[in-house]
Amino acid sequence: MVKNNYRYFIIFMIVIITIINYIDRGALSYAQAEIIQEFNLNPVSWGAILGYFGYGYIFGALFGGALADKKGPKFMWILAGTTWSIFEIGTIFAGHIGAAFFGGSALAAFAVFRVLFGLAEGPTLSTMNRTMANWVSPKEKGFSVALGLVGTPIGALVTAPIVVGLLTFTNWKVTFIILGLLGFIWVLIWRKIFTNLPEDHPIVSKIELQKIRSTDNLIKGELQLDKTNPQNVPWYFFFKNPTLVMNAIGYFAFLYVNILLLTWTPKYLQDEFNYSLASLSYIGMIPWVGAIVTGLIGGKISDKLREKTGNLRIARSWFTVVCLFFTAICFMLLSTVGSAASVLLLMCIGNAFNYLPNSIYWTVVLDTEPNKAGTFGGVTHFIANLATIIAPTLTGSLVATHGYNAMFTAAAIAVIIGMVSMIFVKPGQRSHISDMHNEENIIL
Repeated sequence: MVKNNYRYFIIFMIVIITIINYIDRGALSYAQAEIIQEFNLNPVSWGAILGYFGYGYIFGALFGGALADKKGPKFMWILAGTTWSIFEIGTIFAGHIGAAFFGGSALAAFAVFRVLFGLAEGPTLSTMNRTMANWVSPKEKGFSVALGLVGTPIGALVTAPIVVGLLTFTNWKVTFIILGLLGFIWVLIWRKIFTNLPEDHPIVSKIELQKIRSTDNLIKGELQLDKTNPQNVPWYFFFKNPTLVMNAIGYFAFLYVNILLLTWTPKYLQDEFNYSLASLSYIGMIPWVGAIVTGLIGGKISDKLREKTGNLRIARSWFTVVCLFFTAICFMLLSTVGSAASVLLLMCIGNAFNYLPNSIYWTVVLDTEPNKAGTFGGVTHFIANLATIIAPTLTGSLVATHGYNAMFTAAAIAVIIGMVSMIFVKPGQRSHISDMHNEENIIL
């Protein structure tokens, strides 16, 4: 049966896997009490365990994006979903493996499993960007990417009730087995319903293909995917384009806040306000409530600004600068309040502003180089995801030496750096093209 909006079903399935992705990575934070007690860990070592995920994740994003361009997004989705589900389940054996093979060090074994788990999860968003480049039209890029990414705040929101519920009725090891199985189920479905290009799918109608490939609504500086004559742009040309580099720094700021809240909020709330694990099943959702709405509407607002102003810099860069400004204010205020209600409210508002431009960082790559959306998206993610290492690890040290207020100050500083960087982002500017011509002339 031919359909006119099949691309939205594909986006829906991406939302599902990003939700699973976030629950899988966030589960460890809610299982922290059992694991810390079982293996006699302290705040510094626990922060290190949370941070090890990022070492694998940044390289998974980098190489996964390039593979999505080379082998196609279908290959990369199946490889990533399968392998991270394996390592999610494998985490339950980390402590015993440490005792047997790492001189009795549970920390070393958790480090290995978290690095491998991060490596497997890393390709998710850069592969999503390659999928969007193949499956959506320029005029709906912002909203489509926002739809795909909305799974991240939803995943963060539902991680608390799902994981706490599983922990309440089972234990952390059974919980990880169940979560890993969900990933395998998604992969089996995805194999049947997805093709790399909409042109290759029998269900996609000619009407929908015309919408996806239409160039009628392109504005100055904007590009459409060229399937017939793609330019072989080397990955390192990313660093010759200031827009892409500054955009990656802006994305780092977003992820610093995101990872901080995802990894340290449960322990912070338990230590500072004596919340029980059961209460975290709903209290842990609060910082993510607004982010679900703003993460979705942010892409729509950006697309509307693009349509009304005809200016990609206003629609992408300046919109992001304003959002990060208010995010920074909220996190500065967090270290000045003392009640749990005030803290949770500021977290919710700050995270909502932080998520408004969530899709922009990926859309800027699509605006600037759609034919290398996976590769350049992967490099962007590699740089930005240094936050997955720095945020939890630095927070562990800051909490141990200066208390929890220091982690909010550090987050505000990271956001300010990102805000300043986005001022210099000029979507659609492809300085590497002239560089490529110069290199070709030299060779000739």
